[in-house]
Amino acid sequence: MRPPSFLAVAATTLLFASTLVAALPDGEQAEERDAAFLPPRLKPPKIKHQDTKYFHEPGGNEVLGHYDIRYYKGQPVTYDEKVESLQYLIRSYLTTFRERNIETWIAHGTLLGWWWNGKIMPWDWDLDTQVSAATLTWLGENLNMTMHNYTAVAEDGSEVHRDYLLDVNPNIVERVRGDGMNVIDARWIDTSNGLFIDITGLAETNPSSQPGIWSCKNYHRYRTRDIYPLRETEFEGVPALVPYSFDRVLTDEYSPRALTKTLHEG
Repeated sequence: MRPPSFLAVAATTLLFASTLVAALPDGEQAEERDAAFLPPRLKPPKIKHQDTKYFHEPGGNEVLGHYDIRYYKGQPVTYDEKVESLQYLIRSYLTTFRERNIETWIAHGTLLGWWWNGKIMPWDWDLDTQVSAATLTWLGENLNMTMHNYTAVAEDGSEVHRDYLLDVNPNIVERVRGDGMNVIDARWIDTSNGLFIDITGLAETNPSSQPGIWSCKNYHRYRTRDIYPLRETEFEGVPALVPYSFDRVLTDEYSPRALTKTLHEG
């Protein structure tokens, strides 16, 4: 049997609790009762979005977005260094691919520079080339992550030695845009400063419904007859290839004014 003192304390506690509950509105009484039986409220876990991007740059602006973060030295190169580095980049790339009998051609702003004067546009920070999807697959299977040494003669007559990394994005097996993080299929990277050439592959993604239409993962589309047969030419003083209907390719991408307008607005 409980001692009288215990019963008195219990009765007092129940009376105090009932007095508190009675003082609350009906809805709050229900909440008070329910709360006694609910577990502590937990914060929902934070959802971490997976980074699917393969190539990374030190920044997203016009300058920093054109360096590979692995070889970026912490400061952008000077204008003169940029011009020189881009020249060595495209010369080494075109020369190496030609020596190995690998088909590639210049594209986008690089092709526009070729149309105007056979050189890189002064305001360009990167270079663009294209290959077929079949060539892209071959590069991934045979030359991925290979280093290539290039020797050039500078304007002062001295020898310049550069090492370039050919890095093929493992996402080349996907020929659609996806989340847009891997539209660049491969890069030819200057390991001395991180500047690079963007390499994109073209494939007939819908051969049954759109035969003869080639596209990259960034929604650029071409007819087979606009690309092939490729034309022999020169770019920055070395042999190069350009699309057969280069004028149509350029006007489709940039408008007819790009081939006649002589002022660049930045």
